[in-house]
Amino acid sequence: MFAVKRWKLVWLVAIAAMLLCACGRRAEIDEGKKYTVYYVNYDETGVMPYDYISRTEDRDELIDELLEQLEKVSEKLEYRAPLSGNVNLLSYTISEDQLILNFSESYRQQSVTTEVLVRAAIVRTMTQIQGIQYVSFQVNSEPFADASGTVVGVMSADQFIDNEGNEINTYEKVKLTLYLADENGDRLCPVVRSVVYNSNISMERLVVEQLIAGPAENEKVFPTINPETKIVSVNVKDGICYVNLDGAFLTQIYNVTSDVTIYSIANSLVELANVNKVQIAINGDTNVSYKENMSLSTVFERNLELVEQ
Repeated sequence: MFAVKRWKLVWLVAIAAMLLCACGRRAEIDEGKKYTVYYVNYDETGVMPYDYISRTEDRDELIDELLEQLEKVSEKLEYRAPLSGNVNLLSYTISEDQLILNFSESYRQQSVTTEVLVRAAIVRTMTQIQGIQYVSFQVNSEPFADASGTVVGVMSADQFIDNEGNEINTYEKVKLTLYLADENGDRLCPVVRSVVYNSNISMERLVVEQLIAGPAENEKVFPTINPETKIVSVNVKDGICYVNLDGAFLTQIYNVTSDVTIYSIANSLVELANVNKVQIAINGDTNVSYKENMSLSTVFERNLELVEQ
């Protein structure tokens, strides 16, 4: 008899726990989840946050909701909606953890500063959605290129970091020496590229981003890295630059040698004053071979023998 009563008590406790969890979950849904929608300030010096509560748990519905908020006129007159004016979003698609936004040709009519701020506001807003880690921009279904003609590529939230006052830091112009492939894919050619960049981004990361983006329209060189490659992290310690990339890096879609790809990264980074050597990892692992003939456990130094004179 005692065993039966104890079993009933356990059953009642289990049911009560389930009901409490269900009630808690229902309350969480009813209350909604807070997201930050970013707007561009009218001085065009930064992006400003605005709290938004959504009660949807469906990813596609949430994407539509936040895009609608990015079009909406802010209650604060000093804020400008990123998806307004010349910014006309035609469509979007989702590829794994990447949101691909396709704009009309008028997107290019924005000034350089405005465009970068609009991009920052959109990327930082949309990457808050669970399952969306990256955003890429297209214009008329073609990859968007910045004012220098360089394809912007895949973007993540950590490329646009707050400073004090919740504003995006200033944008600066720098000249980078990058090493890309020659026509045959077995030599490296140096190019000097002027880049307008967010000063929150490290120069090392900027170099890797530019290599992944590939050649600008006016550069007579060829790409060395799969453009689907995503940056996990880039750090420098004691003169060694640690470049951590995702698995897409291992899939080479261009007709270039292993040496050209690896030393495209190493030579370009060693051009920076604080970098002497480069270590490449795939999702944190260096016990990997690139194209089965180059071990990434090696710490790479500058290789000028591959450079076309």
